[in-house]
Amino acid sequence: MTKTTFTILLGGHLVLTERLTSSVSGGRFIAADGGMRHASMLGIVPELWVGDFDSSPEALGEAWPDVDRLPYPAQKAETDGALAIDEAIRRGAGRLILAGALGGERSDHALMHLLQALQLAKEGYETLLTSGEEEAYPLLPGKVTVDLPPGSLFSVIGLSPLAGLSIGNARYPLQGFSLPLGSTRTISNVAEGAITLSLDAGEAMLLARPFDLTGA
Repeated sequence: MTKTTFTILLGGHLVLTERLTSSVSGGRFIAADGGMRHASMLGIVPELWVGDFDSSPEALGEAWPDVDRLPYPAQKAETDGALAIDEAIRRGAGRLILAGALGGERSDHALMHLLQALQLAKEGYETLLTSGEEEAYPLLPGKVTVDLPPGSLFSVIGLSPLAGLSIGNARYPLQGFSLPLGSTRTISNVAEGAITLSLDAGEAMLLARPFDLTGA
């Protein structure tokens, strides 16, 4: 059964690439406050615009007068992005793409997006974070395959001690490896095509740079 994909437009850095366009194609869209500025670049019209709109200049509102808005007060318990994600789930999302989730001016927001994605994965939602140039995928116990161009860089960032970590089809493969929290052992690996990762215990993020072939 095909999962309904919602792309959440967040306020961080976003670059238009063929890989990004392919990822979001055919899905539904919700904009979180200033993330609405990415809609024109993507050539899409979000079905909803969520937030307190403190990051949305007047001109942006004038450019999208017909998009339904769900306003919130500036003093609230969740970020605009979290509210947009909640709304996507209420509308039937099974897969979430957080576009504009990485980099940008706010490191606190970028870090929170990674932790949000990890929690969403625990709840059963397939989740991708992207800036167009860089991607992040939650890693939980189990096995996953990620399609990456040969020669592209990727890193596995442990968010807890990891046990039984295996990495296949990479320049530096691992088999049943135990990774202490804070270890740099799994930084800057090189994909030889679609990579396979499996994990017995722990929580991690895969950060991939599909267009960065400096390690080739």
